[in-house]
Amino acid sequence: MFYFDPLYLIYALPPMLLGLWAQFRVKAAFNKYSQVRTRTGMSGAEAARRILERGGIPQVTVEATRGMLSDHYDPRHKALRLSEGVYNATSVAAVGVAAHEAGHALQDKTNYFPLQVRSLMVPAVSIGSSIGPILFMAGLFLAGTLGTTLAWAGIILFGSTALFALVTLPVEIDASRRAKALLVSQGIVSPAEMQGVSAVLDAAALTYVAAAAQAVMQLVYFLSIMNRRN
Repeated sequence: MFYFDPLYLIYALPPMLLGLWAQFRVKAAFNKYSQVRTRTGMSGAEAARRILERGGIPQVTVEATRGMLSDHYDPRHKALRLSEGVYNATSVAAVGVAAHEAGHALQDKTNYFPLQVRSLMVPAVSIGSSIGPILFMAGLFLAGTLGTTLAWAGIILFGSTALFALVTLPVEIDASRRAKALLVSQGIVSPAEMQGVSAVLDAAALTYVAAAAQAVMQLVYFLSIMNRRN
């Protein structure tokens, strides 16, 4: 019954469609502005290094990594890893993505509170995202107190995933805000080129909004099932 509940579509379909649209926008914006070379000719890696050095954290390494848009900042190893399409590329899209990741390194330096919270939540989220739904479904198939307890335990564990997605929003939005300001103030891109940077970073931000919506609506769906069960 759980898998074929028509009510699930009401909760899952809208954020799913938003996620697909966000992914389309990211790919379209990145592909478009990957063809637009920066006037300075600076690569993604060079842009990141300039931001890190002027931000007082030259010890953060800038490394190349495989994958498409697999760019990320690793706070444990103080490493900023840029994908193949960003590291050596001299496009508006590349420097925008690189600056965004450098923004995370600057957040780490200043102990930006939402980033600290997100980092602390990682272990719980890794468990909650996988174990939570399993416990919840197991609880639905068991009667009595044990079933109810398992279901609520699953909801609580999965709730950490939804909370993580919500905490991620200010982290990503702030990193993009920093990137946009620094790219212009440090002369990496001109004000005229910011249209392309904003198109890429704003589209990327929408993917995090969609992820948060999906996690929250999944949690609300679980709660609605418990309400009907009670």
